[in-house]
Amino acid sequence: MNTCIHDITSLIRLLKTGCPTLAASLFLPLGWDAMHLTDNGAMADPLVSLAEIRAAATRISSIAVKTPLVEAAFPGLSGHGTGKRIWLKAESLQPIGAFKMRGAANKILQLTPEEIRRGVITYSSGNHAQAVAYVAREVGAKAVIVMPSNAPAIKRAGTLALGAEVVDVGVASSERLAMAERLVREHGYVVVPPYDDQQIITGQATCGLEIVESLPDVDLVLSPVSGGGLLSGVAAAVKQLRPQAKIFGVEPELAGDTAESFRTGSIVTWPAELVSRTIADGLRTQSVGVRNFAHIRAFVDGVITVAEAEIRAAMRAIVAATRLVPEPSGAVATAALLFHAKELPSYTKAVAIVSGGNVAPEMLAQILTES
Repeated sequence: MNTCIHDITSLIRLLKTGCPTLAASLFLPLGWDAMHLTDNGAMADPLVSLAEIRAAATRISSIAVKTPLVEAAFPGLSGHGTGKRIWLKAESLQPIGAFKMRGAANKILQLTPEEIRRGVITYSSGNHAQAVAYVAREVGAKAVIVMPSNAPAIKRAGTLALGAEVVDVGVASSERLAMAERLVREHGYVVVPPYDDQQIITGQATCGLEIVESLPDVDLVLSPVSGGGLLSGVAAAVKQLRPQAKIFGVEPELAGDTAESFRTGSIVTWPAELVSRTIADGLRTQSVGVRNFAHIRAFVDGVITVAEAEIRAAMRAIVAATRLVPEPSGAVATAALLFHAKELPSYTKAVAIVSGGNVAPEMLAQILTES
């Protein structure tokens, strides 16, 4: 792209006319830090920069692993004779089985010795809980996790096995947050938010950094989205390294708050009883985070929703094509490629992020044996 924006006024004009992705692609080549501007042009929280993302990658390298891109040949869609190739970013191979290790490590490894002594707390349905427990154990901090009563048993057991203290609450995201805030007031714990936090976003962005480093000419990247930590971080990294690549978020139809937010241009909240219907337990957050939404509006090209049957079918397809084991939340990006091609831009090289693999054996067996 030969055009560049040479002043903030031009950037604001593009943002106001509904072209945030174009604005980012034109603005970032100037070498300035990415910024988030409000609708009236005022400066708000800065968007994460490439320098911050690269620093995070170095910081977390002793805890989080660089996961591989595993090529997947889906009959009729990718592989020989199709003109298209698809890779799966295997975040299910992280030490706790999910991408959440990246953000938790980046946040906790920057705490002061005094903050480590106070201990950390978070609120999570499972994968972030395990990540916080794992990293806290590595640095010698106490970890307290507020979990919903409907959290999968396999994730609860994993969190306890890592030495964390688990506090149970109801199924609503607001209940988890309220309990965590109360415990912070009572005990002085340091909060490690699951998604709406600059250091968490920067940590998750290292996943996008690795995608472009491994596949510099990637055309399309698809990421699951719930609170928005992974999507916002990955999109920030990929767009700043390869502005012409398209970035799409994917979530269940039964928990489609981010798709509605993206469509309307403002954050919407879905009731807990609605988002709790999806099998994708890691994507039941009731609304996207504020910081995350700022990044999504700046860097993401679209958000797609997928049906429950499509998620289950994508799990079977992933296992058959790659032998990777996805949890339902980790299969939604692949489901979009398999069943929503008409909603996606054309591509020759695509990456779908398998965000996690913490699925109960009995659920996996049931889904794999369905016709």
